[in-house]
Parts: sequence; structure tokens; C-alpha cells
Amino acid sequence: MENKKELSPEQHKEIISALKARFEKNMNRHKGLEWAKVQARLDPPAGGEKLWSLNEMERTGGEPDVVGLDTKTGEYIFYDCSAESPKGRRSVCYDREGLESRKEYKPDNNAIDMAAAMDIEILTEEEYRELQKLGNFDTKTSSWVKTPAEIRKLGGALFCDRRYDHVFVYHNGAESYYGARGFRGSVRV
Repeated sequence: MENKKELSPEQHKEIISALKARFEKNMNRHKGLEWAKVQARLDPPAGGEKLWSLNEMERTGGEPDVVGLDTKTGEYIFYDCSAESPKGRRSVCYDREGLESRKEYKPDNNAIDMAAAMDIEILTEEEYRELQKLGNFDTKTSSWVKTPAEIRKLGGALFCDRRYDHVFVYHNGAESYYGARGFRGSVRV
């Protein structure tokens, strides 16, 4: 049986090329890190499904890039670094429960299920703020962030954006969705 989370040799070459070009173009996001060491973690067998996840991030408009190295685990941390919330992940409510609670005009999907299908994690508020230290992101869009259980239990969900040169955190009902709201993810390799 074929593993759906494998890339063809051509896809592998394309995503490695895109990641390398982005890495070299945005050195301010990963000062002191070397592409050769990152690529060594991405190449088979080590990279495997993680590279597939990065390809999914790329395919949906996330423009993943290295934003750090976990010195305890040796894992490189990738975030979606597209200027605006990834185009292929917008117009979604927060989670399945929010989606199912809508009586009409249901979106096609939800952020939590999409992230799980891509094997990525939705950024937390803290991770989102760290991303914003690397540039100006979501100046016209917004992104769902991982919502604490106590807020979600009450029906709410959190999202963030950057306006007036400041990062804002807001709340909405988890069932809400907007054309300019998506989500950003992370993956560790």
C-alpha cells in the first residue's frame, strides 16, 4: 500500500529548492543556522513525513521557513512565513465543533482539522508573537491561534493580526469564519 505522505522525487526536489531559496533570502529569520544542516534533517529517511508536511504548508500558500533550532532536541522549527494568512487555508472556522454548530452557510473546513490532516500544529499566541518579531505579518488578514481549553469550552476562539504596528489578539465564536482569516502552522524537523 502506498503511503499518501510521501513525495515523488520531483516534489522532493521542488520543495527542497523552494525552502533553500527562502532560507537564503530571509537570513534574519534564522541567524547563525546553516542550510546544509537543515537539509540534512529534511532528506530521507530523517525528513520523510515532515517534508511532506512542509510541502503541504507550501502548497496551501504558507511559505514555510526556518525560524529557530530547539537546542534540546536538535529539531529545526518551521513556521508559515507568508506575508498574509495562507490563501489555501482561509474562510475556515476554528474547529469541528464550531463548524457543526453552524445552522447555515457552513465553510468547507475548519482550522484544527486542516492542521491535523497536514500534520502541523497551529501557532500558539506566544509563537505568533515570536513570528511577528521577524517581520510584519497579517497586516491585511488574520490567523486563528491555538485557543486555551477554558476559552474554547465557553464557545470562543482566539485569532491574531498586526495593525498599527502592533500585534492584537481577539476573540470570536469558534463557528465564525471570514474570507481574510485563516491559520498559520508550525512543524519541527
